[in-house]
Amino acid sequence: MSFETKATIANFGGQLLKLQHQSTSTGTPMDVNLFLPPAALSGTSKVPVLIYLSGLTCTPQNCTEKGFFQAHAARAGIALVWPDTSPRGANLPNETESWDFGAGAGFYVDATQEPWSKHYRMETYITSELPAALFAAYGDKLDAARVSITGHSMGGHGALTLYLKNPGKYRSVSAFAPIANPSLCPWGVKAFTGYLGDADKEAWKKHDATELVKGWKGDLKALVDVGTGDNFYKAGQLLPENFEKAVKEAGVTGLELRYQPDYDHSYFFMSTFAGDHVDHAAKYLFA
Repeated sequence: MSFETKATIANFGGQLLKLQHQSTSTGTPMDVNLFLPPAALSGTSKVPVLIYLSGLTCTPQNCTEKGFFQAHAARAGIALVWPDTSPRGANLPNETESWDFGAGAGFYVDATQEPWSKHYRMETYITSELPAALFAAYGDKLDAARVSITGHSMGGHGALTLYLKNPGKYRSVSAFAPIANPSLCPWGVKAFTGYLGDADKEAWKKHDATELVKGWKGDLKALVDVGTGDNFYKAGQLLPENFEKAVKEAGVTGLELRYQPDYDHSYFFMSTFAGDHVDHAAKYLFA
């Protein structure tokens, strides 16, 4: 599967590639951005990869342009991948009517309900198809054996759940303001009802970090930041305290959960702590 390069941009001594490819998982073209640090361009060795999953309404451009991860990744010698948050152009009924469901809001699950199940297969896309395509196309630069994952809000949910569901696939996980207990918050209930149906809510637990962590074995290798000034945190959309409680009750070690005074849900928050999250990934990617 080949990528079309839409743009090549010099950035912090490396290259930012804006790519597009035809996805077999979603049945649509998918945009993805890839940052190659200077170490990847030298040709001496492959570099590890940090996948960043974005939040509701976002495209690959948002964090690329406002997250300022590239400066830290260039220093650390880590490639960055920013996938899209959903299929685009599937032309499903009501697909673009809500900002928190449908286009831009795939929730990193494989939908089981019609009409979403044909195209909204973001879990398969993120965990299987996209990395396989990237490592096939850039295998001389990217190290498939060293991958970590991070994300924001809906993407924080995606990072945590995909990490917990796939032990060994990722070296570490981190999240900014994740939707940490989606089965119990309005955003998650809406998404899970639409994509997974509400006849069997036990199935929701397979996509809920607070439920999944109860079965985790070993060190979690997780960093989570939440801003105390985040209105979505205040409204009960994120529920990191439920995740933290589940971790403690399960006897799981390795969670660093930090409540950052006054920070909100925006890229001002993420850009402030981006370096910490790149460094967290680097600790395990270079171990």
